[in-house]
Amino acid sequence: MITTSTGVRRTYYALELGNTLAASLIWGINTIFLLDAGLSNLEAFAANAFFTAGMVLFEVPTGVVADLWGRRASFLLGTVTLAVSTALYVLLWRIEAPFWQWAVVSLLIGLGFTFFSGAVEAWLVDALTATGYEGQLESVFARGQAISGAGMLVGSVAGGYIAQLVDLGAPFVLRAAILGLMFVVAALLMRDIGFTPRRDARPLAEIREIVSSSVEYGWRVPAVKYLMLAAPFSGGVGVYVFYALQPHLLDLYGDPGAYGVAGLAAALVAAAQIVGGLITPSIRRLFHRRTSALIAVEAAGTAVILLLGLLASFWVALVLVAIWGLLFAAAMPIRQAYLNGLIPSQQRATILSFDSLMSNSGGIVTQPLLGRAADVWGYPASFAISSVVQVAALPFVARARAERAPADTDLAATPTP
Repeated sequence: MITTSTGVRRTYYALELGNTLAASLIWGINTIFLLDAGLSNLEAFAANAFFTAGMVLFEVPTGVVADLWGRRASFLLGTVTLAVSTALYVLLWRIEAPFWQWAVVSLLIGLGFTFFSGAVEAWLVDALTATGYEGQLESVFARGQAISGAGMLVGSVAGGYIAQLVDLGAPFVLRAAILGLMFVVAALLMRDIGFTPRRDARPLAEIREIVSSSVEYGWRVPAVKYLMLAAPFSGGVGVYVFYALQPHLLDLYGDPGAYGVAGLAAALVAAAQIVGGLITPSIRRLFHRRTSALIAVEAAGTAVILLLGLLASFWVALVLVAIWGLLFAAAMPIRQAYLNGLIPSQQRATILSFDSLMSNSGGIVTQPLLGRAADVWGYPASFAISSVVQVAALPFVARARAERAPADTDLAATPTP
């Protein structure tokens, strides 16, 4: 059993690496996979929107599962659900299923991911606190991000070339197999430390109590609320841009069958994630407040998305994708540390899940609308529109900064107990 903070961190890194490797195998070719199944841009991004809707619908319930029955139980349920729903995606592709079936299975894939969101991060923070970890959370999140970035780099490149050498369904099959392996790894290594699940509680009564507490400690805390209100704009745009880059790069490259090239978008984001995780502490030191760093990165990311829409060069697009991924990667550990410094342990998984819910809710609206814009005016125009949408996040981050919460400074290096 894990008894030291070193063991906790190593387990967290292993889970991040395996999960990201499995997930990223299809990230470079997912949109192309859907288009190959006969869906239009509108339908493909609507299918993605149903995936996002699944995450929104199930975020809080699965966060409650993590708080009631344990973070480990939530993780194990996630691996099983995601593996099965991924296999169903391959079946739909084989039979060229109608859109409504893609919508249903996309909801199930969203359910699978919600078992992970919040639970793993809450497990890490509670376990580090219980084992006496005295370092800064940014360093752990940043290293975890760099490690998961390595997994994403390998997975996205491998997925693209596996699709090119075999077929577009092969990366999905491999993803399901790796998720099965991760179930075994988590069952052996992951234990709830610093948190006692309440398995004998009545679910409905506990759901009401936990959700009420989460509103009290999350939504009613202005610094948390404003950061969550910014999330739908940046999160919705981010997921659209990531998946739209695949066919956009193929258009710029001039070869619609070069799936390995499509994987470059995800690979560049992965490489940027590694670098971003490593340089996060340096970026953090440039700003007295965490929210100041977030505002600067958000504004720079908006400008990069606009340039993606204005500049029609394959090689320039690759550079911009790398910069965009670097900015996103540098911001995430800072945002995670800020939020975890504001929320209590008992409601941590649920509040983090609610934060993820807010981020994903933007994707329900933006993905089909921006996908339709791509059908009508092309991908460059949809990127320009995306940059306008993302600008709306900046005033909310500024409001969070105005709250001057203790977690916004270096003095709040540890999570709320």
